[in-house]
Formats: sequence, C-alpha cells, structure tokens
Amino acid sequence: MDADVVVIGAGALGLSTALHCALAGRSVIVLDRHEAGSQASGRAAGLFKSVQADELRTRLARRSIELALSFAGWAGEPLEVERSGSFLLARTPAHADYLRRELAQSAGWGVDLQPVSPARLGEQVSYCTPVAGEGSALWCPEDVYIEEPISLIRAYAAACLRHGAEVAGNEPVVGIEVTGGQARAVQTERRRITAGAVVDAAGAWVAQVASLAGGAVPVAPVRHQLLITEPDPGIRPSDPIVRVVDAAVYLRPARGGLMAGGFETGALPVDPREQPASFSTDDVPLDAGVLRHLTGQVAAEVPVASAGPVAVHRGGLFTMSPDGRFVLGPVPGVGGLWVNSGCNGSGFSSSPALGEALAAWITGGEAPPGVAELAPSRFGPVSAETLVTQGLWQYAHYYDPVSTGSAASR
Repeated sequence: MDADVVVIGAGALGLSTALHCALAGRSVIVLDRHEAGSQASGRAAGLFKSVQADELRTRLARRSIELALSFAGWAGEPLEVERSGSFLLARTPAHADYLRRELAQSAGWGVDLQPVSPARLGEQVSYCTPVAGEGSALWCPEDVYIEEPISLIRAYAAACLRHGAEVAGNEPVVGIEVTGGQARAVQTERRRITAGAVVDAAGAWVAQVASLAGGAVPVAPVRHQLLITEPDPGIRPSDPIVRVVDAAVYLRPARGGLMAGGFETGALPVDPREQPASFSTDDVPLDAGVLRHLTGQVAAEVPVASAGPVAVHRGGLFTMSPDGRFVLGPVPGVGGLWVNSGCNGSGFSSSPALGEALAAWITGGEAPPGVAELAPSRFGPVSAETLVTQGLWQYAHYYDPVSTGSAASR
C-alpha cells in the first residue's frame, strides 16, 4: 500500500484524524482540492463550549478543550488558546427555566457550571451591559476559544508533517476504487494512491466524495455567517464569550473588535453537487441583513455588535445531520470507507476529540465507548429533501431550548 490511511479533506476534522492516525504509527496522506483550512474551518468562530446536548457530546467537547490546551505536549506544535470562560444569558422566563435544567444536567456530567446574576456580565464583560432585572445567567470557566481559527489548522498540519503524514493541498480526488465491496485506492488528478482505509472528511463536499465509492453520507450543507467589528478600545481582549440563547447569538473579542454570529431561521442550504465544478466556499452568497437582524436582537445589551462598523463579514458551510449529532464511523456498504462529518456547528471545536476517536476506531478496530452511536448507519436511507428539511430545522433550533429541550445546547 502507498498509505495505511488516506484522508480526503484538510479541514479541522480531516487533519485531526490524520494526526491521530500518524501518532498511532500509521502512514497517512491527506488530500484536499484547495489549501488546508481554506474552506469552513478557516472561517469558523473558534469557540469551544463544554456543555453540549447530551453526555457523549459533552464528553467529546471537554476532551477537545483538554487536547487544545495541551496541544504542544501531545502534538509537538505550539497552539495559543484563550482561556476566556463563557456566560450563557437567558432573557425570558422560559429560557431561564431552561438554564436551570441545563445546570442540573451538566452538573451530573462533571461540568463546572455556575449560576450567576446577569449583573456580573456588566462587571466582567466590557462589551455587554445586561438590562437591569431581566433574565438569568450561567458561568462556565472551562470554555475557551482560538483567536484565529486558521492557527489550529496550521498547528494540525505542522504536527502531521512532524509525525510523518503527508498533507497535499490543491490535489482534487476524482475517484475512489472499490473492489469486492472494499475501498482500495484513491485517484487524484495526478496519481493513484492505494490505501488500507479511506476517510471522507470533505466538509460540504462529504456526500459528493462518498458517492465516488457508491456510499452515502446523510448531511446537508447550510450557510453560517459571522462578523467582526472594527477595533474598539472599549473592548477588552481578555473578555469572556457571551451566548444569548433566546436571540441565538454568540459574541467574543476578536482582532481588537467584537465577533458576533448566530443562527437564523430560514437559513440557506447550499449543495456543492448542484454548483459548478469550480465552486468553493468563496462563492457562498453572504447576506449582511441576516447578521443585522441577529445583532439587532441584542442591541440593548451589546450595542457595538449592531452599531459598530464591520471589518470582516465571512461565512462557511455547516454540515447538518437529521438529528443534530456528528456523523462518525464506517460508511455503510463500502468497507474501508470512513467518515468524519456532521459538524452541526461544533465540528471545529470538537475536532481534537473526534479525530482521536475515529483514529482509535480505524487503528484499533473498535469504537471508543459511546462513539458507535454516531455511525452513519443509524439513519438508514434518507431522501435529499428530508436531509435539507431536517438539517435546516436543526440549524434554526441550535439555540432554541424552549422549543427543542436539551437539543438546543450544542
């Protein structure tokens, strides 16, 4: 074989999988049709959130924070991580009830989550002044963020090279050879690579890549947007993350200004299979009106988010699954083909643990505890229309605990 493992996709999920496979002593080649991290991963918000919708995802999220903070120790490359902590703010009675349930549930999973007065945000967060007498809040000191998301991609790529993996950008995959029901080789525009295992971590192109081997991955790509304001001396770079659940908005310091993003209703699905062959994330249409609406919902508490001049407006594509959970494991019907996808808005931040888990499954032959629940076989056949409909629903309800219960706390 030319490689024990070929990974298709050099975003956070693909590079993490490759790195962990290399650390396990496997020969690895990573292929991408663009440069590493040039698509969704390099445009992420960079937020790491401990509390997730269920115990498994919470465990993966907390493991990812642990791995990010200790990256230099286990991967051998430096990675700067902001130990900011985060506030979760609810401004309605219904959402306040949700936070109380969140507190009780998360405590059972070992998360350090503390009830605080919303007034504490005004004391601790320079860019946020909660309206007096409204809402409730939780403080999570565990949460962190990576200031520039591309720095994680660069650290992954450097660590891959350090540990013997090849990372090849601008090398599109055009075919996956399947013999006897087993993926045996990957064909690019310039070479054929035989492989013991093939990992599909192609982000928004994940279904397209799986189809090269006759496989199916049940995800729907959906646009996500964020903005960063011009630098503002009133914003402290060390301030915590703030998430306003009833507005579906998140905020953090960024580049001397403020990052603001959120989850709209009626989001835009974008399937690369329906686009020209040259399509990339640069071609995803952006809509500043969406962000103006989202930030307008928190204008009273965070006026700079809606009134401050915008320095950066960027977007990427989330891969949404029908149940809002990751899609990780063997692709049904094609032996040797694996997938790491279904980010559902948390792929970048959960990539350290997801890559570790999938690499352990590939190299050890057995899924780590609980991880088999994320295998794509759990869905069975799903129509394209259903994928989009359910993916859009999951996206719109990302921060909607009143309607969705614990499923909103991703």
